[in-house]
Amino acid sequence: MLTNDLRFAVAAAVLAFSPLNLSASPTVEQALELKPIQTDAEYDIPTAEKAAKCQIEAARELGSGWIVRDESGQMLRRFLDTNNDKKLDQWSYFKDGIEVYRDVDANFNGKADQYRWLGTSGTRWGLDKNEDGLIDNWKMISPEETTAEVIAALRERDVERFKRLLLTKTELAQLGVGKSLETDLASRIKSAEDGIAPLAKSQTMVMSQAKWLHFGGTRPGVIPIGADGATKDLVAYDNAAAIIDTDGKHGQVSVGTLVRVGDGWRVVDLPKSEASAGFFYTSVERAPDVIEGDTGNVNGAMQSLLGDLEKIDKQLAETADSASLAKLNRSRADILEKIAAQASSVEERSTWTRQFADSVSAAIQAGDYPDGIDRLKKVVQDLASDRDMAELVPYVKFQYLTADYSQKLQSPNADFAKIQEQWLKDLEDFSKDFPKSDSAPEAMLQLAVAHEFAGQEADAAKWYSQVVSDFSASPMATKAAGAKRRLESVGHSIQLQGKTHDGRSIDLTAYQGRVVLIHYWATWCEPCKEDLKTIKALQARYATKGFAPLGINLDGEAKSLTEYLQATSLPWPQLYEPGGLDSRLANELGIMTLPTMLLIDKSGQVVRRNIHSAELDTELQRLLK
Repeated sequence: MLTNDLRFAVAAAVLAFSPLNLSASPTVEQALELKPIQTDAEYDIPTAEKAAKCQIEAARELGSGWIVRDESGQMLRRFLDTNNDKKLDQWSYFKDGIEVYRDVDANFNGKADQYRWLGTSGTRWGLDKNEDGLIDNWKMISPEETTAEVIAALRERDVERFKRLLLTKTELAQLGVGKSLETDLASRIKSAEDGIAPLAKSQTMVMSQAKWLHFGGTRPGVIPIGADGATKDLVAYDNAAAIIDTDGKHGQVSVGTLVRVGDGWRVVDLPKSEASAGFFYTSVERAPDVIEGDTGNVNGAMQSLLGDLEKIDKQLAETADSASLAKLNRSRADILEKIAAQASSVEERSTWTRQFADSVSAAIQAGDYPDGIDRLKKVVQDLASDRDMAELVPYVKFQYLTADYSQKLQSPNADFAKIQEQWLKDLEDFSKDFPKSDSAPEAMLQLAVAHEFAGQEADAAKWYSQVVSDFSASPMATKAAGAKRRLESVGHSIQLQGKTHDGRSIDLTAYQGRVVLIHYWATWCEPCKEDLKTIKALQARYATKGFAPLGINLDGEAKSLTEYLQATSLPWPQLYEPGGLDSRLANELGIMTLPTMLLIDKSGQVVRRNIHSAELDTELQRLLK
């Protein structure tokens, strides 16, 4: 991603022109080097062969600037100075000849402050008040795109991305709804704002490989002027949902209520894995005993249970006391079991049982439901004797094993060696008993990691290889292949390319002749930040002798890194891509834990693939002689 400052520098060079002086035109290569600030823009990027046949010309309409066309004359880029101040203020990108994305400098200070998706890319229009490349709020966004943003926020565990979608206090006051409705909405928004951080951290609804497919909803409704004292019409969706795809399996995430504000739509609820009771129109559009839904008719008893579940979720988001959390998680498990029992089909029952297993396992691992382990064990036994549900045994059993391992580690008198030995045995037994199950690649990956941490590298490599060979289509195969590559990296060179947080391209091959330390870290990792102090001191001591640190930040959101670097100067490059531990940069070498550091000698070969900061000084003295 090009930062605004780098974009301005490039733009300044590009814009030394006169519309009649084509000799001052930038090259095609220079023009194609510019990229959108928002990295999810999808636009035509010509191959090197096709780029060589592209042409650049002066813009004749809409202001001064430049247009890049492909060999057929189809437009690829358009960079404009719309107010004739000799600075670019619009950067447009095209797909199939249609403008699909535009960066805009609306205040003409050389930095983009608006980002628009156009044409076939949708209607999003984001505003960036402080011009840091991050959208502060949405001027325009459709309900479909709003649910897609919710899914993206959950997938990337990006709290701020979700908060940008929430109805603000100012917007709520401007809606003109009645007093009681305004109070209810304010309460829901506060619960969503407070609850998104813990939800993003623990949720299993939307995993890193999930993709948004389409919007789920019937049609919006109107709360007219006069209702409950409303001074304006209010347009809203109840029970909006997002349909997602995870490795070929479709699922649904309830986004709840959406409210229209001008040309945009805002959320007021936390996303959930199951549909919740309607907010605006329940009493108007639905009979009290039967509710029509995507999965068929939901009887009154089921609707009551869903309402109870929503209340408990709200209480969980507001509670911190351990005893209260355990009680609430127990009640939540009770309700989920009752919902599963009332399900009208095997598929629906399976979905709710998975929700039960996910919920109880997560609560156990968080230390918020210690007694849940016996409950999970019993469900595994019950499923094994149920012909219709037997195929769910591997999924629930793996949730049980993971929760059991986590709970034992949390014990005050934990015997870690014994616990680890049992964990390895449980994972091996599971992998042999359920080798083709959906949970098998995760179990094998966990098994490989456990062997690696125990120093049993041959066993670790064997299991990493099995994940790759048996589950090549799974995202875990990518992580496993990278981990095996890292295990075998000593004595070999590795490839590493990427962009820094401020838009610079980095290629490890350019570091040939220097001793390089690759440091994987994140701002939430305290040991990582201690390592940074050591690396900074070593750089000051050895930089002139050929020592070059290279950071790879694995924070979930770029904002965390940016804020940290503003407060703490790190005078070496920091590569960054979204996705955290699931990002490309982490997966290429199968990074599982932080900090992880690799040391590379002057010839470009890895000499240590898991070095500790305390060992660095001695190793650097040896390698820099």
